[in-house]
Amino acid sequence: MAVKKKTPGKQAGGAAAKSGGAAKDPAKAKRTGESHSFQAEVSQLLHLMVHSVYSQSEIFLRELISNAADACDKLRYEALTDTALLDDDPALAITISIDRKARILSVADNGIGMSRQDLIENLGTIARSGTRRYLESLGDKGADVSLIGQFGVGFYSAFMVAEEVEVISTRAGGAQCWSWRSDGQGAFDISRVAKTDENWRPRGTAVRLHIAPKSKEYLDTARIETIVKTYSNHIPFTIEIIEGGGKSAEVRRHINAAGALWMRPKKDITDEQYREFYAHVGHQFDTPAHIMHYKAEGRHEYTVLLFVPSQRPLDLFDPQRQGRIKLYVKRVFITDEAGLVPSYLRFVRGVIDSEDIPLNISREMLQNNPIVAAISKAVANRVLSELKKLADKKPDVFSTIWEAFGPVLKEGLYEDMERRDKLLELVRFRTTASDGENRSLKDYVADLKENQTAIYFIAGDDAAAIAESPQLEGFAARGIEVLLLSDPVDNFWTTTVLGYDGKPFKSVTQGAADLENIPLLGKDAGKTKPAASKAAMAALIAALKQALGEKVSDVRVSQRLVDSPVCLVSQAGGFDRGLEKILGQQPGGGGGERPRILEINPDHGVIASLAKAARSGGGGFAAEDTAWLLFDQARILDGETVSDPADFSDRLMRMMAANLDAAPGAKPKKAKAKA
Repeated sequence: MAVKKKTPGKQAGGAAAKSGGAAKDPAKAKRTGESHSFQAEVSQLLHLMVHSVYSQSEIFLRELISNAADACDKLRYEALTDTALLDDDPALAITISIDRKARILSVADNGIGMSRQDLIENLGTIARSGTRRYLESLGDKGADVSLIGQFGVGFYSAFMVAEEVEVISTRAGGAQCWSWRSDGQGAFDISRVAKTDENWRPRGTAVRLHIAPKSKEYLDTARIETIVKTYSNHIPFTIEIIEGGGKSAEVRRHINAAGALWMRPKKDITDEQYREFYAHVGHQFDTPAHIMHYKAEGRHEYTVLLFVPSQRPLDLFDPQRQGRIKLYVKRVFITDEAGLVPSYLRFVRGVIDSEDIPLNISREMLQNNPIVAAISKAVANRVLSELKKLADKKPDVFSTIWEAFGPVLKEGLYEDMERRDKLLELVRFRTTASDGENRSLKDYVADLKENQTAIYFIAGDDAAAIAESPQLEGFAARGIEVLLLSDPVDNFWTTTVLGYDGKPFKSVTQGAADLENIPLLGKDAGKTKPAASKAAMAALIAALKQALGEKVSDVRVSQRLVDSPVCLVSQAGGFDRGLEKILGQQPGGGGGERPRILEINPDHGVIASLAKAARSGGGGFAAEDTAWLLFDQARILDGETVSDPADFSDRLMRMMAANLDAAPGAKPKKAKAKA
């Protein structure tokens, strides 16, 4: 059975991090085994860690122990269907040993172990695609230990304290033991360990750290014990520390509580213990924004301990959109890929432990198990209810959660019709009236203007840019609040959500504005009627339509423009421009740009003058140049490029030249002959 990756920085085979592949490089072999090259980013990151993250280097031990616990969990699960895997050594445990003379600290487990190929694939690259992003995130700030857990460098934190790291591992059920060794400088060696070698292991993984002189504090038994009790006391497997010199004088001591934290009463768990467990189960270094710990009883009995992070995990926008909640059955780990919450709640971390699911259930059968489905439904509803309570009673905490996970929660508006109403109570928006603060839909509806019948929004790539869109002018002149939607998912959910509190969602860049029943405010209330006649405006519209042809679906007088001369809007019932762009980039998405409506502002001086010229047929009115210049200006105001830069430049020059020729005294004088 192949061991699958669970989260960046963790791996299936023991105290190491599953990450990616590596290229073989025999030229760099230093020992009898094979030598392989790290990816370039790994060397850079290891260098940064070794030289910049020593202030909290003790976290390396927590990461190694956490990985070892995962390896024991996986073996316990596989042994449900293959009991022979545990026959020789049924007591799963983690052992820490110290050899002060050789300066070696070892963290060993008798869990699932790794084969030769596992070692190569798991330990050659950090977090696969996440490594470069981690390096870029450092910028000029230098390394930050708070980022370690987010970017999948769990095992590699060992290089903060070690000159060299050796991983010795035997896959459960396998017959061969392998050694992985590296100094973190650019390559690692793989070699087979003979059964006669003192380091040979019958099963599991041992990580042997050759401690650097500056880190000799980690060869002190009391220091190691303090770190274990601080960070790993909750690990559900026995952690032993070996004291003494040789095997004859060896003394083993059990140094952790070794209990399932989630099974203990809430009153017996401290905030610090919750944080320690969150760091273990969530692979996060932030403080959780909210904790949910409860026991469900009734038709199904299960215990839930979930954490809502305060910072985004690295894999939040991974295309697979998998949740990371661990499923246990009677304290036996099953999987963290059971899909226990909808994809839009994938940022939630923690544990669900069921008393009812069959212990020998396969991961494949979990998808169709009615008990799992019932638990998933109840937990999802509970999470949304908890978030609603936070929004009502602790808005500052909820604001932190929304800033980190709002774009993900909004995926549920598109996907989850059953819980859509609950999500609509949670969503928050920047608006044209919010001054940078988030507003709820309840707040928006409470401030509707007289005769306003819709919730207006504008979608785009950047909130600041769309806030300057000309399509907003008519709404601003009437004091109408508009939602500023700048997340890609906004282009999708707005097409499926019918409305809120009886008010439909309506794009300000699509269809008719329908603003005639809402009065103008302030300085705009006394605006004069168009200077050009209706006949003149009709003549201009006809000229623009003829010149632009199929490039536009229509040309019409605008209700939404106040200061700008033109704008483009999409047709009612079709795709808004933002969604059209996204779909056009997808394979089979149709590509291209659908014709839009060109709206002109009859109150704008230039438009009024052009209308009079079009009506009279004189004044040097160039219908084609005028039409295309107005069309390109509308595209520019929409944040897009002109349709044809060369033609745009030529038309602009012709118009400028014509105006210069028509202006008195504007013609250039002939140059005098040179002497």
